[in-house]
Amino acid sequence: MGASSSTANASPEAHERREQETLASAALALPLLRAAFSRSAAGSGALPDALAPPRASFRLSGSPPPPPHFHDLLARLGPAVASLFFADGAAAGAEGDAGWVPFLRRFNRCCARVSASRSLALLLRVFAAACDAAGAPCGVQFQPDEGGDEEGKVVGELAPEEIAVFLWMCWAMAWSGSAPKAAAGDGGEKSEPVVVLLPDVTHLVLSALVSAGAVADDESVWGWEISSGGKGLKVQEFTSWMLSTASGLGNCLSRYVQERLRSLAADSTEENSVSTDNMTFDTSDVYLLTRGRAWAISLSLRNKLSEKFLSVSLIGMDTEDLLYRSSVHGKGLSRFWSGVEGYKGPMLILLSAFSKGGVENVDSGRRWVIGVLTEEGFESKDSFYGSSGFLCAAHPIFRMLPPSGKEKNFVYSHLHPQIRVYEANPKPVGLAFGGTVGNERIFLDEDFSKVVVRHHAVDKTYQHGSLIPNQGYLPVEASVLDVEVWGLGGEATRRQQDVYKKRENIFSEQRRKVDLKTFGNWEDSPEKMMMDMISDPNRVRREDR
Repeated sequence: MGASSSTANASPEAHERREQETLASAALALPLLRAAFSRSAAGSGALPDALAPPRASFRLSGSPPPPPHFHDLLARLGPAVASLFFADGAAAGAEGDAGWVPFLRRFNRCCARVSASRSLALLLRVFAAACDAAGAPCGVQFQPDEGGDEEGKVVGELAPEEIAVFLWMCWAMAWSGSAPKAAAGDGGEKSEPVVVLLPDVTHLVLSALVSAGAVADDESVWGWEISSGGKGLKVQEFTSWMLSTASGLGNCLSRYVQERLRSLAADSTEENSVSTDNMTFDTSDVYLLTRGRAWAISLSLRNKLSEKFLSVSLIGMDTEDLLYRSSVHGKGLSRFWSGVEGYKGPMLILLSAFSKGGVENVDSGRRWVIGVLTEEGFESKDSFYGSSGFLCAAHPIFRMLPPSGKEKNFVYSHLHPQIRVYEANPKPVGLAFGGTVGNERIFLDEDFSKVVVRHHAVDKTYQHGSLIPNQGYLPVEASVLDVEVWGLGGEATRRQQDVYKKRENIFSEQRRKVDLKTFGNWEDSPEKMMMDMISDPNRVRREDR
């Protein structure tokens, strides 16, 4: 009763402070926010500098360089965030504790939990402000909202190059949160910035354009490049695409601000400590799982695997997680099974192929890549199984097809039985995902030489959508180029698989060995007596007594 009366008698200022602290603590610990607030009040440029990404030289691998204004845009990112969200809080913070509540209010404005559309609108507002300061082209505009929203309504049109720059900015914001200390070097102005390879986002840009009808999903997608320009799409259409396909972009701004403030509040000893654990990771895009495809998958997922794919897109994939690669381990279901058997964890299967058209094959340069994300290990069964999974179109257009919830025919993996028996209707041998037995949505044959992709009308397990460009109602038969399987269960799942394989090897060795001591003397065996009787049944035998 005393607590309720004290709460009721609290002043409006104390009530607002308690409310703002409660909202802010859900995003970042209050001691870290206190330390960041104290350091931001040290000077007028402390907060804009702290909100800026680390110095780095961003490049593209095997592609034209990013637009020349991209680095200028990143240099204006910190001041843009500070001016949009922390202008009043930073000014009041210079006078002492009186600026603490305005600082929290501004922090909650960009980092508190809001709707996905609201967070994407704030991100577009930051992008427009940074582009305006850098003199970069940007079609995002804001109109006053009749409903009284001070942010205004987001309107305008984005060109393909502007969409690519926006996506690269979001990736750079995520990268700055994962490796700010390593990128900062010694922190001096004379230190050389590290070279960071940007991921390829062509499949994401093309996905947004195809979803809005700016590019047709037909032969025109082959060879399409961002620099080729073409028709753009409205901001409302781009926002709808982000909500449906890349919803993870909604957390980009809040995570970026939290990481930068956490870095500002950290001690100098912690800032200088640089972990080198990621030196063993491969950041080159030599696998089917490129960093751009990993980032696209992370943006579309809403579970714990999203962080795993985000880490892959930032620092590369640990090659020890590569369970199978057909170009290295050989093609075929038996080779595939030797790599995935005993792995009881989520896996990503990527398949590269090119369709056959008429008599002659289509140019291999028109290859497409599809993927399957499974939540559990493989089993040798003659029926479908599984509890969850995703289908993915990874190249040239990105699409993520989650479960529909109607059926549970997620995975089919059937090997030849060790003991052959006669079957009137033998089940197909191979891998399949979705559909039904004999009418699978994706079927990979036993030799890993041919894959059949059927229309989504045959499948009630995964949601509708095309997996390959210009996919019609008829089944598409394609020649397989490469197959990769990545384990996503971590080191603990790898150790469990190693234990399983060692146990299976011991059992195999035991089955190979024959203990001759278990066999008796041949002269006294019933088998010899039967053989003698068959050879001469009229022979007179004397019973030994």
